[in-house]
Amino acid sequence: MPTWSSGEFAEIADMTSQAKPSLKPGLLAVEDLSIAFKTEKGTLLAVDQVSYQIEAGKTLGMVGESGCGKSTTALALMGLLPSSASVSGQAHFFGEQLFAQTQAQWRRVRGNRMAMIFQEPMTALNPVIQIGEQISETLFLHQGLTGKVAMDRAIEMLDEVGIASARTRAAAYPHQLSGGMRQRAMIAMALACRPQLLIADEPTTALDVTIQAQIVELMLELQDRIGMSIQFISHNLGVVSELADNIVVMYAGRIVERAPAALLFSQARHPYSVGLIQTLPNLKHRQAQLPVIPGGMPHLGSALQGCRFADRCQRVVTQCREQVPALISIGPEHDVACFRADA
Repeated sequence: MPTWSSGEFAEIADMTSQAKPSLKPGLLAVEDLSIAFKTEKGTLLAVDQVSYQIEAGKTLGMVGESGCGKSTTALALMGLLPSSASVSGQAHFFGEQLFAQTQAQWRRVRGNRMAMIFQEPMTALNPVIQIGEQISETLFLHQGLTGKVAMDRAIEMLDEVGIASARTRAAAYPHQLSGGMRQRAMIAMALACRPQLLIADEPTTALDVTIQAQIVELMLELQDRIGMSIQFISHNLGVVSELADNIVVMYAGRIVERAPAALLFSQARHPYSVGLIQTLPNLKHRQAQLPVIPGGMPHLGSALQGCRFADRCQRVVTQCREQVPALISIGPEHDVACFRADA
């Protein structure tokens, strides 16, 4: 993975804060991850000193609106960032530093021990190769399976993710499957090698609520069966609430709150987290119109000062516009980056 020199990173150092609560080691431990891109208009800091961990067999929900850095973080963990990206920080997978790997080492990890479901299956799947062949190729690359053995295993995977007439569907091309089936095929491909960590990037986006529920149920069932960990990325807190053990809330490239799922939904302390939860439909308290968070995220290429949520926050004070709030512990396993978390 490309990495800039310390001198090249100096221009964005002032945008970041240093204080971070310590994290316990887990299956995946990400520490002070920053990702920047060189653009014609200067440096764009897409991810700013992000730290979190995922324990074996657990699910981390990563939520926030589009452009907050969720997918960029996932691509960094998979070694799939473009050459224009600069990466600082560390990510340890079973104690091994991911960003120090050679391309050969990345290939052994990616798709085998760690797999990813991408946002849009129509762009992630090869349109001119049959579904079964695409899964078979994964099995060949990582497990050395060939011919009928690989195809039979691919068909088993399609059946395992709930695709009816799996042998027939294996001979289909992506455009011949419905949106829900394509997403299930992507899950089958990602799980073919029984990875220890699955990164699911908006796997239910653009699917109707019935299919969304089926996909979530499927992932939970497969997680229970093979014991994998999941990093589930979404802008939809409602979906994340169904499967996450812990939740990280991101805003404009930074983590603003981190807590166990039940604690976040009952005692959210950052105004952005509170706003996201308030936008969820509630059958007990029906509203003619759901609340919204006014405004939008700041441009990450600008000279940001203070809290990035300040312009949209109802609790804002002068300090918020002048200083960057550090992510600090306010209780067991509960961290918040807000000067007015108690307001």
